[in-house]
Amino acid sequence: MGPMANKLHLAAGLLVAATAVTGQNGSTVGSGPSAAGPTWNHADFESSPAVYPSPNATCQGWSSAFQQASAFVSQLTLEEKAQLVTGTPGPCVGNIGPIERLGFKGLCLQDGPLAIREATYASVFPAGLSVAASWDMDLARQRGVEMAQEFKGKGAHIALGPVAGPLGRSGYGGRNWEGFSPDPYLTGELFATTIEGMQATGLQACAKHYIGNEQETQRNPSGGPNTAVFGGVPGPTIEAVSSNIDDRTMHEAYLWPFQNAVHSGVSAVMCSYNRINGSYGCQNSKTLNGLLKEELGFQGYVMSDWAATHSGYPAAEAGLDMDMPGGISFFSASPSFFGCNITASVNNGSLPIERVDDMCRRIMTPYFRLGQNTNYPPIDASSGGLNFFPVTNYLYNFTEGPANVDVRDDHAALIRELGAAGIVMLKNVNNTLPLKTPANVGVFGNDAPDISVGLYLDGDPDLLNIGYDQGVLPVGGGSGTGRMTYVVAPLDAIKTKVFSYNSKALVQYVTNNTEIIHNKIFGAMINPTPPEVCLPNVTAILAAHYPGQEVGNSIVDILWGAVNPSGKLPYTIALQESDYSFAPITNSSALLKTTDPNAWQSDFEERLLIDYRHFDYFNESVQYEFGYGLSYTTFSMSTATISRVASGAISAAPANNTVAPGGNPALWDILYTVSVIVSNTGSVAGATVPQLYLGLPQPANEDYTPVKVLRGFQKVLLAPGASQTVTFSLTRRDISYWDTFAQQWIIGSSAIGVLAGFSSRDIQSTTSFSPLNGASAYGGSSGSASSASSSVAGGYGAPSSSSSTVGGYSAPVSSPPSSTAGGYGAPSPSSSTVGGYGAPSPSPSPGYGAGGHGGDQGGPWHWASGENGASHWGLPPAAAKQ
Repeated sequence: MGPMANKLHLAAGLLVAATAVTGQNGSTVGSGPSAAGPTWNHADFESSPAVYPSPNATCQGWSSAFQQASAFVSQLTLEEKAQLVTGTPGPCVGNIGPIERLGFKGLCLQDGPLAIREATYASVFPAGLSVAASWDMDLARQRGVEMAQEFKGKGAHIALGPVAGPLGRSGYGGRNWEGFSPDPYLTGELFATTIEGMQATGLQACAKHYIGNEQETQRNPSGGPNTAVFGGVPGPTIEAVSSNIDDRTMHEAYLWPFQNAVHSGVSAVMCSYNRINGSYGCQNSKTLNGLLKEELGFQGYVMSDWAATHSGYPAAEAGLDMDMPGGISFFSASPSFFGCNITASVNNGSLPIERVDDMCRRIMTPYFRLGQNTNYPPIDASSGGLNFFPVTNYLYNFTEGPANVDVRDDHAALIRELGAAGIVMLKNVNNTLPLKTPANVGVFGNDAPDISVGLYLDGDPDLLNIGYDQGVLPVGGGSGTGRMTYVVAPLDAIKTKVFSYNSKALVQYVTNNTEIIHNKIFGAMINPTPPEVCLPNVTAILAAHYPGQEVGNSIVDILWGAVNPSGKLPYTIALQESDYSFAPITNSSALLKTTDPNAWQSDFEERLLIDYRHFDYFNESVQYEFGYGLSYTTFSMSTATISRVASGAISAAPANNTVAPGGNPALWDILYTVSVIVSNTGSVAGATVPQLYLGLPQPANEDYTPVKVLRGFQKVLLAPGASQTVTFSLTRRDISYWDTFAQQWIIGSSAIGVLAGFSSRDIQSTTSFSPLNGASAYGGSSGSASSASSSVAGGYGAPSSSSSTVGGYSAPVSSPPSSTAGGYGAPSPSSSTVGGYGAPSPSPSPGYGAGGHGGDQGGPWHWASGENGASHWGLPPAAAKQ
């Protein structure tokens, strides 16, 4: 790759480490009159509360399967129980060994969130980012169904996806594309419907990465005595970055989509590599026992990310149920933090057998619930040759079926449709698009041609460099990628389309970015010139995102109008890169050279104000706002009307019900509905996405509340002149805030603003309602679009004069007894993941479509660590369990 291409990618990654970042209008993070909340006190986040014991699963909602699991577990020996909770080498990316005497054939776990990463004859679907850009719940669910059919057809029991962590806190995050959106509500809805679609087929879904996994840089520890085993230089262990998150932000932002996942019945949750408030994600009793299993009522099992386990029984007591991949050295089964150490811990009294039984029941309940014990397809025999475990390291005989089973079916049709649905038209001056029948077409840029080095992105040596030089990037890389059987490149699709109506047309192209930048391409390379469709004076822009294997066809469908664009941005495109600096990637030259084991601290000082919430709160201009997207037709929206659904008085706090999957069932009660009439006022059929935002009251003594938050959306397809009533349901949780004092979801005492429109800044109708005052129905005003600063009245989101966060995450407490453990993890076979891969996206938003392989867009001093780096638990307190 040429030096200019390097510079293009580097330019997107320049960050400056700072404790306070100043943005437009003097907005700052951490302190000052324009900060996101009261002055941040880092000492409040240096430890995570202890929550013990780990709650036992019950039969909540899964009673029949729970009874079957209990009967199965009652027959196991202690050694078999340890086997059931410990990964082992095998044909899949993760494996649980069979227990043949009971007819249990084991479990096969496979990456990832958009495809079976390592499989032949399988499809590569659009990435989560493209799904979010479609804002289409039906297509999202169907994608879940069809992906799951392929996983199941290959004999996988568990798919390692979908993704809600990273949520997308930082615009520089290299893996944001694997998930959906930085908006918790949008991600939560798509997260849950994807899970429901997947599990409808009998496949287990695994929600990941839980929680606060918002950067790749230093996501794992570095250094340590085991470093030399993998070619590194031994040195002091520098612990993984700690995501320091206050209690309200945890609940209203990062935990929100995982609550949706638990409510949808997700089978498994994968804990993350990073630390949360000083304690590692797979050994954090507050997040695993306290939040996930106790508060949310999760009935499934928690598995570790690969090599994210740092101890044996302390991790188990903190809520970890399954250790993956099992061995500390990654490739072999032993030594392991679990395995025989679980057996020894039970025998010496360190770990109660009741906890081990609960771990096993949690693992087996989804297995029986989804009918995986009956007529389940065997593992494709080709899987073992693609995954990383040497066959000589297998300890068990896994049941394999035929090799190279073709599971693609007719899934290309959905991939093409969803790929087009996730394309956002950002600009279309003078109706440049759709194209008619141009006879001289110019195509420019290195994302246009076919892939140059194989169809498996992780096998492309160019990805080991900074950037992705030549060829279309249908999806990103890393564990979230897939092995394609083909890809339709944009250039090929454009040629096919042009020649379909004019066999003598010209399609001219230059796909070398360096040549385009440095040399005069018109005349010498392109002639006759200029083409009818060309680069100068750009009048139309499409943000294509990551559409999957049919990328070229999806783009052509939009370009020539076979599909009317209906995608909406699931993130904000800022005016300039520095506008994202309110939520930076933690990194600096000093940190890279540190000898302080606890130096890597990422304080989420922006609190709830991420993405559009930040730009709206500080009234900052943006290039294209959250929820924005153009169409080939036009739409209008009526005045919003509000209807009260709940009968009787509405209390500020929910009833004290028994917790069920998803938390207190009262949180899911629908209390209000908001309705609007959407009309197609143009001349062609098209789809749009009416969006509902709420301006929630600012609670006293709490962090600042966003000006508005998304609380409803629906994609509607309308013929010219047609209208449709769209009704949004509002649950108790939707209109509540997390009270850190009461440790409860509370409805505020003031009025709630209602803002309906076609984007976060194209508000067509505003009104309000007061849930605690008993009013039943309201009408509002409608009109032209308003800016964020003018679209809410009455102090929605106005800062409180005095604010301090207490309780939950923010309160400093002593470390839990499980907060340390001996031993060291191991890095993955490849630790060369770097940031900023991928040809420049049509949209200039860093991290949300420009990155390729999966590293953060860090800085000139460092590119992100590998997919799995060395793992080790943190600094031991004086009374640590060993």
